[in-house]
Amino acid sequence: MSVPHLTTALRGPILELERRILEAMPTIEHWLRGKWQNYSIPFYCSVDLRNSGFKLAPVDTNLFPGGFNNLNPEFLPLCVQAMMAAVEKICPDAHSILLIPESHTRNIFYLQNVAVLRDIMRHAGMHVRIGSLMPEITSATTISLPDGNTLVLEPIQRTNNRLGVDNFDPCAVLLNNDLSSGIPDILKDLEQIVIPPLSAGWSTRRKSQHFFAYDSVAQEFAELIGIDPWLINPYFSSCGKIDFREKKGEECVAAAVDEILKDLQEKYAQYGVKEKPFVIVKADSGTYGMGIMTVKDSADVYKLNRKQRNKMTKIKEGLPVTRLLVQEGVYTFESINHAVAEPVIYMIDRYVVGGFYRVHTSRGADENLNAPGMHFVPLAFNTSCVLPNHTALPDAAVNRFYAYGVVARLALLAAALELERYLADISDPSLEALQS
Repeated sequence: MSVPHLTTALRGPILELERRILEAMPTIEHWLRGKWQNYSIPFYCSVDLRNSGFKLAPVDTNLFPGGFNNLNPEFLPLCVQAMMAAVEKICPDAHSILLIPESHTRNIFYLQNVAVLRDIMRHAGMHVRIGSLMPEITSATTISLPDGNTLVLEPIQRTNNRLGVDNFDPCAVLLNNDLSSGIPDILKDLEQIVIPPLSAGWSTRRKSQHFFAYDSVAQEFAELIGIDPWLINPYFSSCGKIDFREKKGEECVAAAVDEILKDLQEKYAQYGVKEKPFVIVKADSGTYGMGIMTVKDSADVYKLNRKQRNKMTKIKEGLPVTRLLVQEGVYTFESINHAVAEPVIYMIDRYVVGGFYRVHTSRGADENLNAPGMHFVPLAFNTSCVLPNHTALPDAAVNRFYAYGVVARLALLAAALELERYLADISDPSLEALQS
């Protein structure tokens, strides 16, 4: 399959942005190499991007990616090489890893992701067992997957300060569980290294904290290659003490929407963008596309019906929403078979290992695509994100994917900065404000 159609590819500043990124490739790669030496890079990461034809920006960064099954299988060697580098860096003597997935067995697509992740680590030379946090898993349980593969879930055992499963004492514990509902006691104070760190889970992490870090990364990168940072960076704000059901905190949300829309109208006028600006309001933590709405006028915040209020009240595992990220809405003008699409880029350590398009046939270019009814198109990524062609047009597939890989790595760098700030100095006033 060819690269999805970008309806605005022949107009707007995105071509100029892609051209700048392409021309600055040696400078960019040198700059990133220096950054990777200064920070502890997240073990793995996925970044949701939106390409509006006049802007290319990340809108979400997940440190517990759950879609390895959606990657192009041809890029498995890239994944394996990156996994070798990631494991060697964190635990040079590692030969065995306990993989802890999310606590839901019914989502067969997610379990296929776990199987692919297990296979990548095995190819990288690891002994891998899968330990489940689910109380109903009391003995080794084999699950058959649609592709003919199988997955064996085993009950986790804790002996003193070490985790394992039956006759298996691993060097490290790899979480593919985002800890939305909190950090289980069984994971606390372990002798083994736990990757990602427990602080990367959604029980402590905030999206606003991430974009606060991304803001500084985008600013430095924009100065490096001479672009307007807005072209790669969405405006955002955050609000706490929210309860939509009780209509508490709405004033903060409406004020943030007004401010972002005002700033966007100025930018749209500057770049000759004819579309109407919009804002995305979403829970400040969590995944699975829950607790998200599109807003085009601050008055809409006060006009939510009961169903909409209930939708904005809870996220994954029924957790209450008390903090919101109010974020510039970035249009997606990419489409596959006339359905809107957005790229999702996957990284292991600092290496881009592939990606796929999230596609939704019943959603618009200004809506969240991470919703029931979405599907994934891995084979659109029929070329690597790391080999641009300087003789081709800036929006040729290889060059567009390279631009995606660059912006995704900026989000990865922001995640590294975010975790370091949080882990190193929780007393930082700006972070305290974000955490409160």
